[in-house]
Amino acid sequence: MNIKRYMIKDTNESVLKKLDPDESGDFKSKEEAEAKTAKLKERLAELQDVLFAQKKHSLLVILQGMDSSGKDGTVKHIFSGINPQGFMVTSFKKPSLEEEAHDFLWRVHMKTPPKGYIAAFNRSHYEDVLVPRVHGDLKKKK
Repeated sequence: MNIKRYMIKDTNESVLKKLDPDESGDFKSKEEAEAKTAKLKERLAELQDVLFAQKKHSLLVILQGMDSSGKDGTVKHIFSGINPQGFMVTSFKKPSLEEEAHDFLWRVHMKTPPKGYIAAFNRSHYEDVLVPRVHGDLKKKK
């Protein structure tokens, strides 16, 4: 598979308009893609067992996308075959008052996976870093 065709290096919106939403990669049918996905999910479950037993490393998957972009569906679909005892999902919403009282990555650090676990962040700390640090605080000054 030529993965380079899926890499978008130009941030110009016209690039996105040229992409075919029905792109199926090298798969000739939906059934072929589903069969490959099933095999990969089995392998992921096997690797999770090793990860959990060894307790040497952890895995953090960060899904970044706009609302309704399919982040929840991706987590549900891809991680449906693994042991839920070794998996955590965190959705980052608007920071609470307690979270705002700490540094901007405090809430993220609390949710990173311990050794042996897999965690998925539905949205990342991207907004926590980009908006306040690059664009400035967007709160209206009184």
